[in-house]
Amino acid sequence: MSASGGTKAIVAALAANLAIAVAKFVAFLFSGSSSMLAESVHSLADSGNQGLLLLGGKKAKREATPEHPFGYGRERYIYAFLVSIVLFTVGGMFAIYEGYEKIHDPHEIEAWYWPVGVLVFAIIAESFSFRTAIKESNQTRGNQSWKNFVRRAKAPELPVVLLEDLGALVGLVLALVGVSLALATGNGVWDGIGTLCIGILLIAIAIILAAETKSLLLGEAAGTEEVAKIKAAIVADDNVTDVIHMRTLHLGPEELLVAAKIAVQHDDTAAEVASAINAAEDRIRAAVPIARVIYLEPDIYSESAAASGRNPARTPGGPTPDKTL
Repeated sequence: MSASGGTKAIVAALAANLAIAVAKFVAFLFSGSSSMLAESVHSLADSGNQGLLLLGGKKAKREATPEHPFGYGRERYIYAFLVSIVLFTVGGMFAIYEGYEKIHDPHEIEAWYWPVGVLVFAIIAESFSFRTAIKESNQTRGNQSWKNFVRRAKAPELPVVLLEDLGALVGLVLALVGVSLALATGNGVWDGIGTLCIGILLIAIAIILAAETKSLLLGEAAGTEEVAKIKAAIVADDNVTDVIHMRTLHLGPEELLVAAKIAVQHDDTAAEVASAINAAEDRIRAAVPIARVIYLEPDIYSESAAASGRNPARTPGGPTPDKTL
């Protein structure tokens, strides 16, 4: 899996969520708090999600086969998408159902010290997990805002763990507020309202995760910086005069496909063209190491052919505007 940091964050979240799930369920048994039950199911679902992420990372390492010649890198995207489904159904929908039931049939919370104590413990444990995810994300985030990091990250594990941990912390606060209000007023409806809020929060996070991982599954191009580096590497030698058009596609978080039509000298021999292509491929891999699958097609750039085409970007030999690279 990408970075060891991604795995470290997942393992930290898994350990925290397993411990918290057990503690919350024990608190539910002693107190009857629906917020505690919803939170225990939430933590159990999160634990399963981290297991899915680890499984996806393992499956993605399989070697390419004739049936799957580009490998299994996208397994990580598939399992990240499954995480959003689990979070929506097991976490969000269950919490909404439990909150609805508690509002319609409220009852006082018994043994209040159990839910309060467990919630405080859970907040501490989740804060540790969240801190680990932030620390590991900062190693790859660079100068991006957190919003852009979640939206543009090609490796799905850290954004998933970040959003899960953030949702868990906010959910714990909501549960603590709901339990506290129920204890202060003697009205169990507040516990149900807190549970409803937790469910809405989880569904919102699940939708965000689903949208981002769907984009990765459909296939995303390299980032702007990587595209610029690849283009510069191709034309760094006089034997390649220009990049006529280029397409990039992530086959996985750490594997990039590059396909480009390049302009070569019109009087080059076949041997010189082949040498220029091989040299360009070496330069691309040096500039962007994740560019592992590269196809370069030589052509002679023709201004007249480009000008006569209805769409110069699609005309053989014609240029492509930078925004389509």
